[in-house]
Amino acid sequence: MFDAIAHRYDFLNHVLSAGLDIRWRRRAIASLALTGRERVLDLCTGTADLAIAALTAPQPAARVVGVDFAGAMLAVARTKIGPIGAGRIVLVRGDATRIPLADASVDAVTIGFGIRNVDDPALACREMVRVLRPGGRLAILEFGVPRAPVFGALYGWYLAHVLPRIGRALSRHDAAYSYLPASIDAFAIPDEFVKTLRQSGFGDVSAGRLTFGSVILYTARRLTTP
Repeated sequence: MFDAIAHRYDFLNHVLSAGLDIRWRRRAIASLALTGRERVLDLCTGTADLAIAALTAPQPAARVVGVDFAGAMLAVARTKIGPIGAGRIVLVRGDATRIPLADASVDAVTIGFGIRNVDDPALACREMVRVLRPGGRLAILEFGVPRAPVFGALYGWYLAHVLPRIGRALSRHDAAYSYLPASIDAFAIPDEFVKTLRQSGFGDVSAGRLTFGSVILYTARRLTTP
């Protein structure tokens, strides 16, 4: 499914979020408090927008490794990296539950709207702990459900009726943008995912609500002893 929509993925992200996806990624990278020396893993990197954001931050990462299971998404990512990412972004096809990196080999991990697509999120969280150095930071962006009754109702209507129709029309893929609202409903509520992160070996875990709670920014730090 992701391979099928790779060619329109970035355009649809910008359209369907009214451009707010750019701001959300900047917030995620800012939460890492990069100093310019870090090696960052961008898991479920897709077309590498979050990986690129890590390299264009005011204090950019020194190096980014992007991992994703969808080969067509990575092919699009490679066309976007350009001179800014040459030698500084490495893209690898791999599984979030079996990350192809050594223990304690990265300083930070990011995921942009990908953790809900992983078959076993708890296993992926344990893998993130494994590859992070003690004290390493985590930033995960994921969709949420707004608490405010009026905005929540409008958001639910948008997800159920507007987003799938626009997505189908622009991507020409029947299933992909029906899958999106279904996957948001099926994913853990913030309190449950915070608990999963803590049980995996993360501390200082928080779930910040962005844009009325339609997006959650999960931040955490790898404990010295998981």
